[in-house]
Amino acid sequence: MTDSTPKPLHFGWEEWVSLPELGLPAISAKVDTGARTSALHASEIEAFGAKSSPKVRFYVHPVPGREDMAIPCSADLVDRREVTSSNGETEMRCVIRTKLEVAGQSWPIEVTLTNRASMSSRMLLGRQALTDHISISPTERHLQPELGYDVYSSRKMRSHAPNRALRVAVLSRENNYSTRRLVEAGEARGHAVEVIDTTRCYMAINALAPEVHYDGKRLPRYDAVIPRIGASITPYGTAVIRQFETIGTWCVNGSAGITASRDKLHAHQVLARHRIGMPTTAFAASPKDTGNLIGLVGSAPLIVKLLESTQGKGVVLAETRKAAESVISAFRGLKANFLVQHFVKEAAGEDIRCLVIGGKVVAAIKRTGAEGDFRSNLHQGGTASVTRITKTERDTALRAARAFGLNMAGVDLLRSEDGPKVLEVNSSPGFEGIEVATGKDIVGRLFDEIELHVRPKPARKRPATS
Repeated sequence: MTDSTPKPLHFGWEEWVSLPELGLPAISAKVDTGARTSALHASEIEAFGAKSSPKVRFYVHPVPGREDMAIPCSADLVDRREVTSSNGETEMRCVIRTKLEVAGQSWPIEVTLTNRASMSSRMLLGRQALTDHISISPTERHLQPELGYDVYSSRKMRSHAPNRALRVAVLSRENNYSTRRLVEAGEARGHAVEVIDTTRCYMAINALAPEVHYDGKRLPRYDAVIPRIGASITPYGTAVIRQFETIGTWCVNGSAGITASRDKLHAHQVLARHRIGMPTTAFAASPKDTGNLIGLVGSAPLIVKLLESTQGKGVVLAETRKAAESVISAFRGLKANFLVQHFVKEAAGEDIRCLVIGGKVVAAIKRTGAEGDFRSNLHQGGTASVTRITKTERDTALRAARAFGLNMAGVDLLRSEDGPKVLEVNSSPGFEGIEVATGKDIVGRLFDEIELHVRPKPARKRPATS
């Protein structure tokens, strides 16, 4: 009880109640002293999580006749119990414990989850929920304040949304720091986080029931997917993400943004289209255009970069024109696609990694290349330190992430004489270097964003009928 001496309550045979821990601010319940346990109308009931702390998630349709209005809920699974209904049918039900609130008073009750679509009331209150301070008037109804269903179609709904347990998939093939931190941070918040090897997913593609399968089984419905797609499997990885998008799962980064950011030529064209500063870049297919290609970006030194380069691999600094021609000839001999790019000398082997999450720069570090190396990548021996960025640099990073439609991105900037230049937009940035350097809980900020996106939202009102 919220008070040590609760005030007496008088219930009729039907009352308005709230289940705040489930995000249900108003639900009409039938009071039935003949039933022992309370019951809640739920659909798509699914148990998940570890055996030591099982959870269940489900959808509640609080408004009779409005099956389009579905509130996603989750709770700890406390039991599975055989329940016999009033018509004599027995079924095994999931049992949860949650808080019941009426007229400013609240107390914990046990609730079974079942399909009550044929019932006029979405909830039944049994004897266990009716405490000693409640008296029942079986011939009356709504003796407590009426609440109304309009709250589900208004902005007020957001204030009732609880921090429910989520089921999150991490698409990753590596057991590295970033993957482990995602699992650790998610589970610390009470979520179930499952790591899935992207290449072992396969898909059933059809119009009625598209599915993703894994290890011989259909994958369950996830609240969110965090893609950690390696460059070597980008085409297949983005196909898996597209399948999750088709199902309706919210993905931290979408397939289109990952595809565009991974192809360096495509990425620079996106940056150019949005008028975002970047080093002058050129691309050509014919070996006859080598001289003109070099001329487009200026004189040596210049950078020759493979289109699919990652972590500083496949990036070469050509200090003279002759060296540039030799590197270009070698890459063409390997039938490799590459860019030629202006070398920003004043950057002096340093770049700025801005980590963008949910439209905000949550951290920034300066990466400095190893002695004698123009590349600042941490995987190539570079070092990281905290840095302050200017408003222009912050705006540039945000615009770059927004141009690719990425909710999370590592935007790499070079500090040039005429302002920041975007070097790369990384759709799967690592967390170790930036968390260690800044001491910030970056992964926690990512889960803040996930929780914000998948929390219950107000249902749209149906158009009025004439």
